[in-house]
Amino acid sequence: MNIISFLHKSSASSWRVAALLPILATLVGRDAAADDISFGRDIRPLISEKCFACHGPDEESREAGLRLDRPDGDEGALNYAIEPGSPDDSEVFNRISTEDDDLRMPPSDSHLKPLTQEEQSLIRRWIEQGGHYEEFWAFSPPVMPEVPATQQSEWSDQPIDAFVLSRLEADDMQPAAQANPRTLLRRLTFDLTGLPPTLAEIDAFLAAYEKSPENAWEACVDRLISRPEYGEHMARYWLDLVRFADTNGMHKDFYRNNVAYRDWVIRAFNDDLPYDDFVRYQLAGDLYPDPTDDQLIASAFNRLHLIIDVGTALPEESQFKNVVDRITAVSTAFMGLTVQCAQCHDHKFDPITQKDFYALYAFFDNIDAEPETKARPQNGLQPPFVSLPTPAQRQSLEQLDQQIASVEKQIENAEDEEPAKPLTAELNALRSQREQIAKNVTQAMVMKERSEVRPTFIRNRGLYDALGEQVMRNTPEFLPPLEKSGDVASRMDLAEWFVDSRNPLTARVAVNRFWQQLFGVGLVKTSEDFGNQGGVPSHPELLDYLTVSFVEAGWDVKALVKQIVMSHAYRQASEASPEVFSADPENRLLARGSRYRLDAEMVRDQILATSGLLSDKMYGPAVKPPQPAGLWKAVSMTGEVFHPDAGDAIYRRSVYTFWKRAMPPPQMTILNAPNRDACIARRERTNTPLQALLLLNEPEYLKAAGQLAVRTLQQPAESRLDYLWETVTAQLPDEQEQSVMQALLDDLQTKYRAAPELAANVYRDVVLEPSTQDRTDAAAQAELAAWTMLTSTLYNLDITKTKD
Repeated sequence: MNIISFLHKSSASSWRVAALLPILATLVGRDAAADDISFGRDIRPLISEKCFACHGPDEESREAGLRLDRPDGDEGALNYAIEPGSPDDSEVFNRISTEDDDLRMPPSDSHLKPLTQEEQSLIRRWIEQGGHYEEFWAFSPPVMPEVPATQQSEWSDQPIDAFVLSRLEADDMQPAAQANPRTLLRRLTFDLTGLPPTLAEIDAFLAAYEKSPENAWEACVDRLISRPEYGEHMARYWLDLVRFADTNGMHKDFYRNNVAYRDWVIRAFNDDLPYDDFVRYQLAGDLYPDPTDDQLIASAFNRLHLIIDVGTALPEESQFKNVVDRITAVSTAFMGLTVQCAQCHDHKFDPITQKDFYALYAFFDNIDAEPETKARPQNGLQPPFVSLPTPAQRQSLEQLDQQIASVEKQIENAEDEEPAKPLTAELNALRSQREQIAKNVTQAMVMKERSEVRPTFIRNRGLYDALGEQVMRNTPEFLPPLEKSGDVASRMDLAEWFVDSRNPLTARVAVNRFWQQLFGVGLVKTSEDFGNQGGVPSHPELLDYLTVSFVEAGWDVKALVKQIVMSHAYRQASEASPEVFSADPENRLLARGSRYRLDAEMVRDQILATSGLLSDKMYGPAVKPPQPAGLWKAVSMTGEVFHPDAGDAIYRRSVYTFWKRAMPPPQMTILNAPNRDACIARRERTNTPLQALLLLNEPEYLKAAGQLAVRTLQQPAESRLDYLWETVTAQLPDEQEQSVMQALLDDLQTKYRAAPELAANVYRDVVLEPSTQDRTDAAAQAELAAWTMLTSTLYNLDITKTKD
């Protein structure tokens, strides 16, 4: 095996941006002709893409008085354009199958491709079978399904596995064997903490696994899910979803202090705050009768939107944009719908009217805050915000306030200037002391209602100043009705509506995202869109089972996560034969374990953790690891210069990295992290040369490689290669891998002995142990440089940056 082959070991496929769910994805591997054709599974995704823009929910763009999204009503399709049982008498089928360009649908000027023969055949068979419509799956409340019986019941007795296996058996497929324990431990540790296992953890797990695999696995799950790193890792996905950042994101992109909210999210996941309360606190935490600090901090969810500076736009326009941004966040995070597409007109694909949009808009249009920032906000805070001192801080501040008041009174009563001088000095000292304590008090921007409810109007064509019909606060009409607690519906009423058991979306959307975190793709692939343009569930009964179980268990996130990772479906090996891979390249049927590149934060944190540099400090202000000079200045309107932190701060976990929307950390964005100016429910995964260049050339990563090289050289000579490989990959190298590593190491040492100046340059930033600081010997320098470059090479392997 040559070095190039070695670098690409364990990966035959490239990482691409996943395409939209193929129209016929749910028919993979099965004989469609032998099945009943389902409108929801097979037909709706097809005609939604091709037909709903002109024959769907949007009344303004609807043509020929025809709706293909519904069977009945004045414009319904059945017995008008579709004759059940008779495709040849159905105008819809005749139009999609004709050879006449002037009659064929979709029309050529729509720039949509004609339906293929296979797609036409699906519609023909559906009409022949009666053209039955079904209520859209995502808008129907989940019902607990019966756990299916399977032929291979010995594989597992867990309900998740029964649903997965039932689908596999229907397609004449088999589940993969269980992955080896080292792979399982690495997979689980990354999925629950975002970090790799340590060598000590590997040894302990292998010893326990040998005695009782099932007990060892469950104990490992319980241990990892209780670690503080779990909350840090889970929070990262949520911060993507709510477009959390440390700057305004518009114009001068000033600092915006959202630290308290980020820390609250981490604590909420670690404390296993029930998800329904997680929703309530964020939507309406400020509206509790006597809100706790956490409830107030959580309401900052409503303050995470982009915001512009005063004088850049009209305040009315800025207010409109802010509220639209809030609605987009709410609909993406809690509904899994593109509600924002109805701000200008009725939604073209989903039954969301423009009136529905502005009825939701009204809930978030009443904030008691300015719509723009004034200059550079002090400490990144814009009113309304609260100070949340700890009990000790509050006591100290109260005592100092009393002392300050007493000294001020003494100064006021002083008869002449001379006695007042020491009192003035004392007063200044007390004020300085108070200022130091106040500087460390947590402050958080919060949501706050105006005392007078602002009227809300439909904006014609989505123009902020084109006011139309006045609307009252309400939820979309096609969903269960909102129950009001007063004359005017409140955000708390809205929050209760979201977590009501009748709401078909909130729990489903959440469960799907948690599944996505663990499998790389959700049961519904389009986790951001559960509407007609989104994908259909690969396992609809499994999704409903997990959703109902989740709610019945008290919206317990940790219990849900444990339930998923305890399944045998999760524990499958990722290897697959060419035939299996060809039949299901995206692994939608779950016939094998998931395999995909780690997210940017996990790649970075893994390098820091295995090198021994990672700081375990939690919470607090964002930190600025080093990055190339000039990046901020290139996007700044104020000449802002990036000043990196120093010391342990630069080695904190990536969830604490300062996120400037105009120029996010390049180490993150090169590996597909978003810039957080929009709500992201799932990240892209690409494979580019720039990513390899980053991992091989980033100075901080090279420094980390040097630190691990120093630790490796402290091991016995005969076990160094094993130690290094296991530390980085959690596996033991086979003979071929050892041979390739040794060959590379020998080549590097020869090179660096001949060029000592290159060797010194490689490890110049490495912090050496006292016993190894004096490395004046050329051979010793060459050895450290060679091991550093070998470590850097291992950090760039697919086996290292991939979750297997």
